[in-house]
Amino acid sequence: MANKLEIRDLWAEIDGSPILKGVDLVVPQGEVHALMGPNGAGKSTLGRVIAGDPSYQVTEGEVLLDGENILQLKPDERARKGLFLAFQYPLEVPGVTIANFLRLALQQRFGREVPLSEFYNKLQKAIEVLEWDESYVTRYLNEGFSGGEKKRNEVLQLMVLEPKYAILDETDSGLDIDALKVVSKGVNAMRGPEFAALVITHYQRLLNYIVPDVVHVMVDGRVVKTGGKDLALELEERGYDWLKAEVGA
Repeated sequence: MANKLEIRDLWAEIDGSPILKGVDLVVPQGEVHALMGPNGAGKSTLGRVIAGDPSYQVTEGEVLLDGENILQLKPDERARKGLFLAFQYPLEVPGVTIANFLRLALQQRFGREVPLSEFYNKLQKAIEVLEWDESYVTRYLNEGFSGGEKKRNEVLQLMVLEPKYAILDETDSGLDIDALKVVSKGVNAMRGPEFAALVITHYQRLLNYIVPDVVHVMVDGRVVKTGGKDLALELEERGYDWLKAEVGA
């Protein structure tokens, strides 16, 4: 059986209000999938529930990572198994440099001491792909960063940590076209048989640069349509109202 991230009939709520209402979704390794949908559809909630955000209560269903249900695992345990979430709004962490954070995270990810030479080799390659200045990694994590710099830092983390499965929550939010191209270049550099990504976005423009193998559309807490990359173009042209009408949402 191919390795995959599989969501089965997932229901979740916050403060008693249901947000996910039976999500079914499969992302095999080696593929990049896009998740689109209108505001309030539950896209970001799905990413957070998969990653283990304790704000949400899962009431039914499973999240399987290579066949193992990870819902009982803590967020750091899920990360060690190869799961990565790039936040829509990355947090600032004063007092911790990007370089120190990444080296500690890398050691936790692989469960071993990572020599400085190995770490800096990974870091240099990622910085080069992202066309970033090396001085950034000596700064505190996201402190004083612009929105675009925060997103570039998220992709830097992705490239250094080399997860098996990445959830990218609106990585294009707030980016100008040049920053979008660079961030997309970093994500595309990760593509390969042992990597899968679920790219959450409102807009088709990101998918001009990160071309998905499959597009899923979420409406009112569930996936209502799945298709190829042309589905994103259709959504760009027609909006979401026709789809809401089609599914009776």
